Amino acid sequence: MTPGPAELAAFLIAVSFAAGLNAYATIATLGVLARTGLITLPPALGLLDDTWVIAVSAVLFAAEFIADKIPLFDLVWNALHTVVRIPVAGLVAYAAAAPLPPGQQLLAAVLGAAVAAIAHGGKTAARAAVTASPEPVSNSVLSVGEDVVAIGLTWFATAHPFIAGAIALAFIISMALAVRWVWRWMTRPAKARRAY
Repeated sequence: MTPGPAELAAFLIAVSFAAGLNAYATIATLGVLARTGLITLPPALGLLDDTWVIAVSAVLFAAEFIADKIPLFDLVWNALHTVVRIPVAGLVAYAAAAPLPPGQQLLAAVLGAAVAAIAHGGKTAARAAVTASPEPVSNSVLSVGEDVVAIGLTWFATAHPFIAGAIALAFIISMALAVRWVWRWMTRPAKARRAY
């Protein structure tokens, strides 16, 4: 069964958000789900269930799992992964939208990259805030939470794309409101900030 445009859009929003948090976990999850026969990927994404793709994604996910727990290094890691997460989400969205006309396929790629950029930006901002705290536990908890969301949202999107897409949109709106609040707080005079 081929998904309709609305279902495909919801799936891509959820998976792109997950890739913005952790591209390796997202790719490995899609690959494992396809390899075990739990989902059928569009033909253009058939490469994701290849043993090598799953293995490399899993190894890179393991490396990210460790790197993400090291305060300060995780900020460097996340900054470097700007050139991984956003393009991966765009490419997955482009390939998943292969049945659509070329213009809509390109729009899907832009949407996927934009959603991943928002998720990645929110993750990086949260990491910068948490890294400043003196205790290391919050950094690890946030990292594990991001991994759980990336894997869980990817899996959930394969069975319930509309709900997963709505969850991703709720995260996006929350991030936008948080960024707006932080921006307003930072642009206030120092005296007004101390009043908080």
